[in-house]
Amino acid sequence: IELYYIFASVWGHKVYTIYSILFIVYIILLVVTAFITISLTYFQLAVEDYRWWWRSVLCGGSTAFFVFAYCFYYYFARSDMTGLMQTSFFFGYMLVVCWGFFLMLGSVGWRASLLFVRQIY
Repeated sequence: IELYYIFASVWGHKVYTIYSILFIVYIILLVVTAFITISLTYFQLAVEDYRWWWRSVLCGGSTAFFVFAYCFYYYFARSDMTGLMQTSFFFGYMLVVCWGFFLMLGSVGWRASLLFVRQIY
């Protein structure tokens, strides 16, 4: 639900006014990403697979794939954009945003897993 309001404010020229809730959701996203990545790293280490580095980045950053999939839903079902220029502009910018999102959450997941592995070993 929150993602729709963000997309509507960026691409639909609507005013977004609840920044405090957006900040709280952002903090919750970072905490949940860290905890889920730590859990998946623990399960991976429990079966004696010690190659956790890149998998922790991919687990943390996998939320960006959901956001990019939501871009398709928003473009085709919610927006009134048409034409080659609008399509390429929308998906080009959203690809860059999702790449940044992947790097941000991937680094959060990797850092949380690194601190967890250092703590248990």
